[in-house]
Amino acid sequence: MTKKEATIFGIYPIQEALSSEVIIDKLYVQKGIDNPKIDAIVKTLEHKEASISFVPIEKLNKLTHGNHQGIVAVTSPIAFSSLEEIVEKVLLAKKQPLFLILDQISDVRNFGAILRTAECTGVDAVIIQKKGGAPITGDTVKTSAGAIFKIPICKVDHIKDALFYLQGSGISIVAATEKAKKNVFDLDLKKPLAFILGSEGKGVSTSVLNLVDEKAALPLLGEINSLNVSVACGAFLYEVVRQQQL
Repeated sequence: MTKKEATIFGIYPIQEALSSEVIIDKLYVQKGIDNPKIDAIVKTLEHKEASISFVPIEKLNKLTHGNHQGIVAVTSPIAFSSLEEIVEKVLLAKKQPLFLILDQISDVRNFGAILRTAECTGVDAVIIQKKGGAPITGDTVKTSAGAIFKIPICKVDHIKDALFYLQGSGISIVAATEKAKKNVFDLDLKKPLAFILGSEGKGVSTSVLNLVDEKAALPLLGEINSLNVSVACGAFLYEVVRQQQL
């Protein structure tokens, strides 16, 4: 049986969740609140994979109709993996590992669809940032068709740190962006590789684009100048599959 995400609100229930080793994915704290017990919860989660956001009380009121006491947590149905441990393990097992980095993907259904495609194309791990990305909800789980339980997901403080670590491990980083001059079908993808995909609205951030090894685009033959990020993900990953099976 798989665990479902749940919303927990109030100081004592969240303290109990932490003592029971429940995995908290996101923590929402009321801006400006002064409470030592809330400060202790925040301090505890700063050392874990959780994303912490300080928000207006109106946001908390929308998340729950109960007495939230200025703090709301969303649990995760999965445990997250250590990037360093996963990379080390995969490099020992494979000559051409494949990783997927998501830079601020915000739609939970896109996230789920990407995980499904990643699992089908043999991606070894998906890397996300603690802050700014989509939470793992029931919709994520459903859209992933169970793939979320089959592929390691690593949370990092900053995408840039993940890039430096992967590059230092001999893995080339390719950014999927319509700004690229090169077509993905013209790249050599038969090597240790990580693709990075950006958010639905802004794409891969400029500061991250400056750090990648290559940039690649997909040919767009119609009048619309972009693809849904989960569709683009499938095209990029299956080009890797095609090249590596030749």
